[in-house]
Amino acid sequence: MTLVWSEILIRLFLASLFGALIGLERERKDWAAGMRTHMMVCVGSCLIMMVSAFGFSDVLGTPHVELDPSRVAAQVISGIGFIGAGTILFIKQGTIRGLTTASGLWTVAAIGLATGGGMYFAAGATTFIALIILFVLAPIEQIYAKRFKQRTLKIIADAKTDSTELLHHLLNNKDLEIRNFNFERENDDLVFTLQLDNISESGVVEIINELKNHKIVKDIAWTK
Repeated sequence: MTLVWSEILIRLFLASLFGALIGLERERKDWAAGMRTHMMVCVGSCLIMMVSAFGFSDVLGTPHVELDPSRVAAQVISGIGFIGAGTILFIKQGTIRGLTTASGLWTVAAIGLATGGGMYFAAGATTFIALIILFVLAPIEQIYAKRFKQRTLKIIADAKTDSTELLHHLLNNKDLEIRNFNFERENDDLVFTLQLDNISESGVVEIINELKNHKIVKDIAWTK
């Protein structure tokens, strides 16, 4: 079985369209993998799928030749990981960016495979769902994450006085979910650094107001 040229063009065009729709969202946020990258991944996956399914039809039936048309297409899923890894940025401890773009490229590759296999409805439905995830759910996720996220609290205390009471208050506060805690001495100061989980901005302000009047606390700062 072979594909006529019109069917090949339809599949390649649809793959480029599906990839462009998802890539536009990444382009809007000025990511390295934008519209053209997503289009290339989707079109390339589409072509690989067609080659995998129909490219070896001329040798089918030849003695001692056995073909598994899924093997070539299957390598796209593992191979796309190299491109996805290039979009992931490790900025600092606990902060990684690019995972959504990497997963989007992986999904675009799957859409290209589905389009190349003639599964137009599945490819179109996946594109529609992916756009909902990227466009509609992103603002909702940001609103929720803004309320409760990891924050860092930095307390500078007098090293010449006993800090046992302050430590006991911090470590035994049931309202604080401490992810990481460390302290170090800087000249005549003790610097306590706390990484807090699942705390709102108002919760941090409440803690600061509670601690700023402590007798050994010199300064308090926090980062979002």
